Order: sequence, then C-alpha cells, then structure tokens
Amino acid sequence: MLLVTGKSAMDEQVTNGSADLCVTGSSHDAASKAKSAKLATRESMSRLTTESEVFDDGTNTFFWRAHTLTVLFILTCALVYVTLLEETPQDTAYNTKRGIVASILVFLCFGVTQAKDGPFSRPHPAYWRFWLCVSVVYELFLIFILFQTVQDGRLFMKYIDPKLGVPLPERDYGGNCLIYDPGNTTDPFHNIWDKMDGFVPAHFLGWYIKTLMIRDWWMCMIISVILTFSLFRYSSPHTFHTFDWIMDVLVCNGLGIYCGMKTLGWLSMKPYQWQGLWNIPTYKGKIKRIAFQFTPYSWVKFEWRPASNLRRWLAVLGIIFMFLLAELNTFYLKFVLWMPPEHYLVLLRLVFFVNVGGVGMREIYDFMDDPKFHKKLGQQAWLASAITVTEFLIVVKYDPKTIMLPIPFFITQCWILGLVLILTWTLWRFFIRNLCSRISMSQEKNGTHHKHLHTYTKIVQSIFYSLCV
Repeated sequence: MLLVTGKSAMDEQVTNGSADLCVTGSSHDAASKAKSAKLATRESMSRLTTESEVFDDGTNTFFWRAHTLTVLFILTCALVYVTLLEETPQDTAYNTKRGIVASILVFLCFGVTQAKDGPFSRPHPAYWRFWLCVSVVYELFLIFILFQTVQDGRLFMKYIDPKLGVPLPERDYGGNCLIYDPGNTTDPFHNIWDKMDGFVPAHFLGWYIKTLMIRDWWMCMIISVILTFSLFRYSSPHTFHTFDWIMDVLVCNGLGIYCGMKTLGWLSMKPYQWQGLWNIPTYKGKIKRIAFQFTPYSWVKFEWRPASNLRRWLAVLGIIFMFLLAELNTFYLKFVLWMPPEHYLVLLRLVFFVNVGGVGMREIYDFMDDPKFHKKLGQQAWLASAITVTEFLIVVKYDPKTIMLPIPFFITQCWILGLVLILTWTLWRFFIRNLCSRISMSQEKNGTHHKHLHTYTKIVQSIFYSLCV
C-alpha cells in the first residue's frame, strides 16, 4: 500500500523524543515546567506504544539519492532541444496548451527534487513530493475556475476535453432493483451493468483506502452513515433521488471498511525488517524485497481518543466534517461542471485524493497527538484542506440553487437536534464537568484544612485545661 507507508523509525524516535527542560525562575514556573515535562513524557511513551519496531541495516544506495543535478541537466537539455531544434507551430491555441503543460512540468521537476519531505518514505520520498506539487497545481487550477463565470468555466473544460461542456443525462440507480429481470430476454442482468458505473467499484476501493487513512472503525462508520443516509438519501433528495443507498451502504462502504480493518490488523502485526537489496544473497529474496518496497516501512497505530481532551475532540469533528465535505464535492463537482462519472478527470481526482489523503491524515495525527514536536499543521494536510474548501466554493458559485433548495422539515429537525446534542456534550464534557471537578477538589481541600484546624484547637484547649488544673 502506497498511502500507508511511513518514515524511518530512527527519524520518528528522534522526533518523538522528550526534550530537556531547564528549571529556572520562580517556583511557579518550575512546577509548570515539571508538569509540562511529565505530560510530554507521557505523550511520548503513549506514542512509542503505538509504533512498530523496525530493524534496518542502514543501506543507502543510488536509488535513495536526490539526483538534483541529474534532473536539472535533463530539464536543460529538453529546453535546449525545444528552443534550437524544434520548429514552433503557428497555432496559438496549441502553443498555449503546450506552454502551460511545460510550465507545470518544470514546477514538478523542481518540487520533486527540492520540496520538503513528508512523513512517508516508501516507495520513495520523491513520489510523495510529486503529489505535493500536484496538489499545488490543482489548487491553482481550482482558484482559476473559481474566478470565472459559470459559462466560461464550463467552456474552459472543453479546452481540456472537447467532449465536456455538455449537460449530463439522467441515470437511474434505484428505480428497478431487480438483479435478474426476466422481462429482458436480451440481457436479464442489465440492471447490474446499468448501475455499475465508475463510482460503484470506486466506492468500495475508496472506503477501503479511507479506512487505511483513518485507521478507526467507528470514525469510518460514522462518516459512512452520515454521508449515505443524511446527506444524500434524505438531506438532498432533490439532487440525488436516484442514489442507490442499499448498494452503497452494504456492498460498497461496508465491505470496503471491513476489508480495510482486516488489512490494518495485518499491518499492525507484520514484522518490519529491512535489508539492502545487494545484501540479499538469493534471487527470490531480492524479488521479495523489491515487492516489499511498496509496503510500509513502519506502522503507527492511530489512537484518536476524542473524549480525552478538547483539542482531540475538535480535531476529530474537523476530520469528519472535511471528509463529508470532500465526499459531497465528489458528487456535486461533476454535477456542476458537467463531467460524466466515467470521465478520466473524475477518476484522476479520486487517484489524487488517494495519494494525498494518507499523507494528510498522518500529518493531522502527528499535529494532534504530538504538538510539542509538530508545532504546525503539515504541508499536505494544509493543501488538502484548502482544496476541499475551494471545490465547495466552486459548487456554491456554479449552482447555488441546488445547494439552497429547502430541506424537508423533519430532516432539518434531525440536523438541529444532532448539532445541539454535540454542542451540549462538548460543553458538559470539557467545561462543566471540569468546573465541577475543580469545585469538588477545592471543597475537599478546604474541608480537610478545617478538620485539621479543629483538631489543633482541641489539643491546645486540652493542654491549657491541664495547666490550669
């Protein structure tokens, strides 16, 4: 699995180590620093218990080098060839497209060799740097589309593919649910083939990969249920009235989450022992080592613990919200830009989020779980969040009527009730409960103090009475 690969255990141990604290200043500062050091040590120990142990012989071959000069030389040779040896066509549209593509390729070459590494290193750090640069290019493309009119934006899609820019035909996913239709002698299984467009297998693979990203069964099920029943089936019946929720929940989402959890169990138990390719004597071992290059270097088990503190609770809520928004964009974006589900741009977007989503989730988890050594949100997580928000803004601008259509009153009540329950539980768990606990501790402390004072008073009275007698 490409998206679940990790950085070296040595680097992670250095990153997750505890820092020495200099206890200076007042006693209050010393106590505060001691408490912070104790908390950091506890977090580090908790983090170490979720990380797999890695054994590596430290082999560093030609494959792992940066190759910055090599890439620069090849890029320069290509530009020299285009400038001196190739005749420029007299076609303005073609030259414009080629110039844009060449500019993007030069930027990708720079980013692959010079961008900062992320948390993943398999199959190669350059692979993840490439997707980081693709994220920048995609965000800039979305910003460009956002600043166009609806007509110009859809017309611009024709420059990418002349087949685009045409309204989508209506497709029925839930009208006739018969698996075998005896009335159709030509193809009695036509309902299956009619409904099996690109998104049905993509849903299964998507939820399988999302499970590998989130690494938590409860969060995946919450997102799946809210997404299927609340957002699509009920909250947006005017747009997605053909959405086959039976196929989506039972076959696609449920089976994908189940297979993902099985894979997570295997990855958490798998030994991570690495040896250089040239240090392996047999050809069978070399082939096995090449295949394992596309598997994780190490494994970190995600323990979200949303109820432990307010920071984690808000982070989990934010993750669920962004996942729901990204899934909503998947359906709305192709709807407003008139892209059929089987178009290669739709599938490329899914491949894009598969690669950037895993890195983004790992960066979010590091930022949330180890804030002492990850003081800012990771670059891929930042870009993925910006892309998700920009896509939704495009949907709002290009088709605001669909977004603003009235929701059934009963569904509105359910959404309001859910939000009120979340807000109430948040206030009780992280504010009212803590306040009550502090008051109780203060009362117990004051009660103990008064009890000792009363005892001392009785002793003094007894001594005074003895002296008087």
